[in-house]
Amino acid sequence: MDSEKVLFIVGEEFEDIELLYPYYRVIEEGFRPVIAWKEANARVTGKHGYTVISDIAFKDVRPEDYVALVIPGGRGPEHIRTLEEVKNLTRKFFELKKPVAAICHGPQILISANLVKGRRLTSVTSIKDDVIAAGGIYIDNDVVVDENLISSRVPSDLPAFAFTLVKALKSLK
Repeated sequence: MDSEKVLFIVGEEFEDIELLYPYYRVIEEGFRPVIAWKEANARVTGKHGYTVISDIAFKDVRPEDYVALVIPGGRGPEHIRTLEEVKNLTRKFFELKKPVAAICHGPQILISANLVKGRRLTSVTSIKDDVIAAGGIYIDNDVVVDENLISSRVPSDLPAFAFTLVKALKSLK
């Protein structure tokens, strides 16, 4: 039987550990991580030099086929936040009320998709003003949960971020 899939969306210069830490935690819990980028089978490089090969193109993602969405930070979100297919697929995860976990600069995608208004979330402090300007309620904590939205600030928050993501995934089984 095919494992339930968790979608990770990346852009060039993603924060390496913010992708790899939850990616491997998802595997350890019996889920199948799938990496989406502009095109399938393409090499995408993180800001510290780690590379991953994308499994699927953004335009081919069907959110119905996944149990959750993870948005790592770094510069990646900045590079892909204006792409319509990224905004649309992110909106669809919210419409379906599936877990969406964003860390560091990940909420930039949520801001561009108009998904933070009235939501409690956190992010790296350098985009705190953007979260607030978009109508989000900024909470300075290692992890913030607001319904299906899980958010964290920086790599040192990864234990709380991954723990909360795994908890949300297990609640789906």
